[in-house]
Amino acid sequence: MKMLSTQLAGLFQRIAGQEEAIEDTARVLAQAAIGEGTIFLAAFGEMKAVALSALEGAEPLRSAAYWQPDSVITSADRVWILAKNSEGDELANRLNDAHLPFAMLVAEKRSNEMEADAFVSLKIDKGLLPTDDGGRTVVPHAMGALFVYHAVKMAVDEMLAE
Repeated sequence: MKMLSTQLAGLFQRIAGQEEAIEDTARVLAQAAIGEGTIFLAAFGEMKAVALSALEGAEPLRSAAYWQPDSVITSADRVWILAKNSEGDELANRLNDAHLPFAMLVAEKRSNEMEADAFVSLKIDKGLLPTDDGGRTVVPHAMGALFVYHAVKMAVDEMLAE
């Protein structure tokens, strides 16, 4: 238990080192909440944990909605793509082509960053704890993404209060 808590604390410190990118994400999303827009959450795989927390949790994200493939996105809206790796790239490319602002969070390291208005990579490529067979276990993609979500939400709430 102690090893896990130590590794998680280290992970959260590494993520917190991306404070500027996290603030950029909050600014992009707040633009929709300040205006008449919607913050669409396009979450893939285990990153759906963030969308569930943002929409159905104890502290929901204001102006947020689930993104669906048939969602109509206007210039007043913003999209936050949350993916393990490249699952959201097609959507990101379509948003770029349409000149619609969006933020992106990926769990794993990427050799190329999408041309997002804000981009965060958690850089989690392996588990936190060693196993007896030399592998690694506890791959905290969703946990890291939820950490970023709460930091983004706090920043968005501050921006909306001003």
